[in-house]
Amino acid sequence: MKTASKPMQSAKLLFAGGFSPPAAAAMAQAISGEMGGLTLMPGTFTADSFIIQAGNLTLDARGDADAVWIFEASHRITTLGSHGGNVVLRGGAQAKNIFWKADGIISIGSGTSFSGKLQPLTPMTIMSKADHKSSMPASYKLATDIIKNFYHKMKTITNYKKVLQPSHALYSLTILSLIFSALILTGIQAPLQAQDASPTEYTRPSWHFGVAAGGNFNFYRGTTQELNDDLTVPAAFRHGKGLGLYVAPSIEFYKPDTRFGVILQGGYDSRKGSWDQVLTSCNCPADLSTNLSYISIEPSLRFAPFKSDFYLYAGPRFAFNRTSAFTYELGINPAFPDQAATAPVEGDFSNVEKTVISMQVGAGYDIQLSSQQHKTQFVLSPFASFQPQFGQDPRSTETWHNTTVRLGAALKFGRGKEIIKDVPPVPEEMATIGLPEVQFTVISPANIPIERRVRETFPLRNYVFFDLGSTEIPDRYVTINKNQVKDFKEDQLEVFTPKHLTGRSDRGMVVYYNVLNILGDRMGKNPQATINLVGSSRKSPEDAREMANSIKKYLVDVFGINTSRISVDGRSKSKIPSQQPGGTEELVLLQQEDRRVSIESSSPALLMEFQSGPEAALKPVEFVAVQVAPIDSYVSFRVDGANEAFESWSLDIKDEQGKVQSFGPFTRELVNLPGKSILGTTPKGKYEVTMIGQTPDGKTVKKEATVNMVLWTPEVDEMGMRYSVIYEFNNSTAIAMYEKYLTEIVAPKIPQGGTVIIHGHTDVVGDAANNEKLSLARANDVKTILAKALSKAGRTDVTFKVLGFGEEERMMPFGNKWPEERFYNRTVLIDIIPAK
Repeated sequence: MKTASKPMQSAKLLFAGGFSPPAAAAMAQAISGEMGGLTLMPGTFTADSFIIQAGNLTLDARGDADAVWIFEASHRITTLGSHGGNVVLRGGAQAKNIFWKADGIISIGSGTSFSGKLQPLTPMTIMSKADHKSSMPASYKLATDIIKNFYHKMKTITNYKKVLQPSHALYSLTILSLIFSALILTGIQAPLQAQDASPTEYTRPSWHFGVAAGGNFNFYRGTTQELNDDLTVPAAFRHGKGLGLYVAPSIEFYKPDTRFGVILQGGYDSRKGSWDQVLTSCNCPADLSTNLSYISIEPSLRFAPFKSDFYLYAGPRFAFNRTSAFTYELGINPAFPDQAATAPVEGDFSNVEKTVISMQVGAGYDIQLSSQQHKTQFVLSPFASFQPQFGQDPRSTETWHNTTVRLGAALKFGRGKEIIKDVPPVPEEMATIGLPEVQFTVISPANIPIERRVRETFPLRNYVFFDLGSTEIPDRYVTINKNQVKDFKEDQLEVFTPKHLTGRSDRGMVVYYNVLNILGDRMGKNPQATINLVGSSRKSPEDAREMANSIKKYLVDVFGINTSRISVDGRSKSKIPSQQPGGTEELVLLQQEDRRVSIESSSPALLMEFQSGPEAALKPVEFVAVQVAPIDSYVSFRVDGANEAFESWSLDIKDEQGKVQSFGPFTRELVNLPGKSILGTTPKGKYEVTMIGQTPDGKTVKKEATVNMVLWTPEVDEMGMRYSVIYEFNNSTAIAMYEKYLTEIVAPKIPQGGTVIIHGHTDVVGDAANNEKLSLARANDVKTILAKALSKAGRTDVTFKVLGFGEEERMMPFGNKWPEERFYNRTVLIDIIPAK
């Protein structure tokens, strides 16, 4: 692959300042972490971590001296050293054109020959005797910048009134000392690592012990005037603020790469501050301050939403009062400057709550100060928390309450467990002995259609789904007023579109979200038709009946349907529930699906042919749509045996000009890609396809195939057909309901010499592997019924193709955000394509 000069310039700028991927670089290729034994052409590569230890990484420029490689790791870069793990340059590749960036640790093993420019955002380790070609940045002024910025902000925040006594400097110094000490540890980390030639690595600790320190920014509200039994001051104090010290031992438990953990802190917790000055009846200024403090115990639940170093935490606060001293000062009336000043009054507040129970929420970020080559590892965690006024009433009398914002950092350490590795020496070239056997095949249509006009018979799901906690018709459904009824037509639904349209089959969802208008229009044209609206709500049957009544009211008020034609019922559980007894997985999604109103009827004018019962769909709506990248335009890549042989596999597809496109990684044995995504605007081409499999033990397997592709634009008058079979959750009996429909309605419409592509889909609920099997089994059931019907008619001229995509996202006909989308994804689609 030739690399233009513009990506080269972008790459240079990337390491001159902040890191950002070059805009003109080739499409980033995601690869697995182990790179030993690979040979890579120029390009941009991304991974969670890059590890070079099962062999050497070879970068081949193929004679292009300007070829550029960019490697971006979201966590770390590690080379083993001595047993391989080198970066080998070939074909004119130059170290200055190789760029490595990691958000975590970069560790270069002893004896490693490493090439390229390094961009670490955390400590970098270069083991002794490591040979590093090119350069690395000297950007460790970050520590100084953090300290200066922190001090400046602390100075700005705390520069108010006389709340900041000399003790403020002590608090700031405590926090700054904690951060500075941690940064010194970071600075000495690399030299210490460079003296350790052992390649031993340890896991990140699960238990962490340390100390947390910070400043409490306290805000007083409410009223205090009766300070104790001996002193009631002449004017009430209402507002105040102050800064207090927080310091506490800290214990944390959270396993690496998980979301949940726990934190326990307990220590000194100052809520000191001063009230705003008030004037008494004698026009004398009065001041009040307190040295209120507690011993606080704060257990919290820790949650890392992205399984990263960023985390949130929340929990209760149990505070035990330690001091409640106050100082009251009454000044003199300015009109009488010779008046003698009153001496300050010191004492303790009365009626102080000995125990205060409140809460806190906060966020923090773990900065790893040690690499995984150390058993004992240090972490610095800046944090911020908010402790609202609820429960923070210091006294049982009056209305004084506190709100606190805490800013600080925790310095903690833990011990990891040794990672046992069995890494035999690997020769420079890719190992080929003992590799698993797999069969790689590519199946491409002779002609790849760009798009196709299709007449779709779209089943109308007889459910209306309601938002949790609401009995109003959700605004994603289309509602009209009485004046618009005369203009409503089923075949012109594009006039009445939803407010929030999502999903991949927009036209289909426009039809469904008009379900109430279609129902009202059909009932108006068929005055004998009646319906029963059955609501289901886990809250109560009454809540379910309210949902049903909201639909009844809409049909009566807008379409003028007689109330006697609509009955309503309410149930705590739907007749065909999505949530099954004993189920524990994805309950929120299933409970959303069970909050619905079912439209039931025995009137043939409203129902789909040959259907009855509570799950019977309403009569389908027909419309013409244009399919972009229709199902028969997909190229299939099959790797038989991949599930047992590989952790993952990917594709490199090279055209006749040598341009390489990469796809993957994949974990399924069968992958389908739109032919147009490979061809682009090229009308036809011959492609060399390389399958690259990664085995669990780090080996690489390559298989090659050649395929010819031709883009084709169907004739304007050529029109396909599409039918659907829709299922309830985890229900395989729907096929029995559709057998007569498929036999008498669908089969007769298959043209002579036509092709029928039957593809099954599921939603995202449940196990992915099981969903794939389920979708294929359903598709085969449909094929069996259609083939049987054609055989009875004496026809053998039809070609069938059966696919099961399961929950494969790019193949799903709809999105998965709303319950109705998930219901429509539980489907088998039947695409009927006329003979060419």
